[in-house]
Formats: sequence, structure tokens, C-alpha cells
Amino acid sequence: IKLFVMGENVWRDEYEWPVKRTEYIDFYLHSQGQANTLQGNGMLSIQPPDQENPDHFTYDPLNPVQTKGGSHLMLPDFIDGPVDQREIESREDVLVYTSSVLEEDVEVTGPVKVKLWATSSAPDTDFVARLVDVFPDGTAINLTDGIIRTRFRNVKKGEEPSLIEPGKAYLYEIDLWSTSNLFKKGHRIRLDITSSSFPRWDRNPNTGHDFGEDQESDFVVAQQTILHDEKHPSSIVLPII
Repeated sequence: IKLFVMGENVWRDEYEWPVKRTEYIDFYLHSQGQANTLQGNGMLSIQPPDQENPDHFTYDPLNPVQTKGGSHLMLPDFIDGPVDQREIESREDVLVYTSSVLEEDVEVTGPVKVKLWATSSAPDTDFVARLVDVFPDGTAINLTDGIIRTRFRNVKKGEEPSLIEPGKAYLYEIDLWSTSNLFKKGHRIRLDITSSSFPRWDRNPNTGHDFGEDQESDFVVAQQTILHDEKHPSSIVLPII
């Protein structure tokens, strides 16, 4: 196969996919004060969490996070590809987790997934995860993202869709598809967590009803909680070359 490594900006030949020499490493979510600030006070680290307080945000389907770039095939009015995410990350309904400054280059090539422990006040909702490359000047460029609708959390295991129990903690695996990017020395690795990216993905009205039944007047605001402690070690699993 032939792949393009962003950051290094080179084409490279490989002979299998995923690459055999890949090492899958968990980068765990940690909090440091409020996680929903422009600078991103939440932290990513290979150190597993111990006892930590969860993070919270409110998802209002009438005020969804707007799609800014990414791999989509929407109308030309919506820019695709790499776009600075700082405007999105400044919202109160987006949690931001950032690694320390990298002391050496780190190549991420292959499938990316997020293991997210979360609760919701709603019987059905969405969780969105996005991998971001943070440059030394603070520019935050999106690389790849994914979404899970909670009622479909176990469909890949052969189970039928089912609503969740409000307030109960569930482990969600969010598929961020694949990427190839060299996080250069001096950059930082970032994970954004939220519940919408509209209009790329349709808003979840949080009602638990069959889709298409709800009017906007029926939409419900959801209180979301992201857990990251010893019993609930939320992480992003990165394919390191």
C-alpha cells in the first residue's frame, strides 16, 4: 500500500494494513481544573488515572457544535479538510484533553479509537471524539473523528439497539477511522469530546424516541458526564509507529 504521512508530508510504501510494527498505546484522560477552556486544561497522558473527579458538560440539540472541517462530502458552504478547531474548543459543551509538549516526534499511523466511560441524563444521546494536532503557536488542526449513538453501543457485538439507563456508566468505543500523522517535536496531542458535529451528523434529540418522530419543541437537554478514574479509565488508543 502507499500512504501519505501528514506532518512529515511524505509518501511511504508499506506491505500490510495496519502496519505490523504498530504499537497501540492508551493515552488516558485526566482533569486539571476545568477541562472546557480554550487552552484545554484537561490532560492526556500514558499514566493511568487514579482517583479523579469526572468532567461535565451540557448538550443542547438546539445549540449543537458546528462542523468545522474534516472528512465529509457536504455542500461547498461547509469547508472540509484541516481547520483550526480553537473556536469550537472554546465552547462550554466541548471538553478538551491535551498532552504535554512532545520532546520528540511521534508518528500515529493506523486505526484510532476512543474508549469512553460516560453517563447521560438522557435515555439516548451521542458522543463525538476528535483527534487534534496542536502546533506550538496554539493552532489546533483536526485529524480524524468519530461518533457513537448510545442506543447502538453494542450492535457490533450482535445485540439489538437499546436505550441507556440515565445516570448509569457505560463504556463506549468510538471508531475514529484511520489517519497517518507525524506529531512533531514541540507539538501536542489533543482529544476533543462533545455530543454533536452538525450538520455533518444529525442532532440527537435525546428523547429516546424513534428517529423522525420528534419536533424541535420535543428536544431534551442532556447532562453529560465523562468519567476518568481507576475504575473508569477513559482513553484514546493511538497506533504508534
